[in-house]
Amino acid sequence: MNPEQEALLVQAQDSLAAARAIDALGHHGFAASRAYYSMFYVAEAFLLGKGLAFSKHAGVHSAFSQHFVRTGVVEPQYARYLISGMETRHVGDYGREKKVSPEEAQDTIHHAELFLELAERLIGPIPPDEKNTEDGE
Repeated sequence: MNPEQEALLVQAQDSLAAARAIDALGHHGFAASRAYYSMFYVAEAFLLGKGLAFSKHAGVHSAFSQHFVRTGVVEPQYARYLISGMETRHVGDYGREKKVSPEEAQDTIHHAELFLELAERLIGPIPPDEKNTEDGE
């Protein structure tokens, strides 16, 4: 794991922790948004391992599918999780008439948890975030 991947995976962990906390406060749309970004950061970390970086979400999604799903490294449902997470994020961030339900937020959070587990399995152990462990660990 290179330092850039490590930083993205720590950011993914932080984003997932924020999603859980925000969801507990009842802000399901914002929680789903943070959970999507957790998955997005993991996908970026996978791509960085191949020396690839993209400026747009669609580029990350496409390259993740091309280099990891279509090659059989990652199960196809991960590409679906990423796409559905982005769709839910759009509702959470921009939806006026429709809101993200508690179930949709929980599904997106669960998918982010699966993405982090996948990263630990295929990229390596995610180090603890040092700013969160300074007080006595």
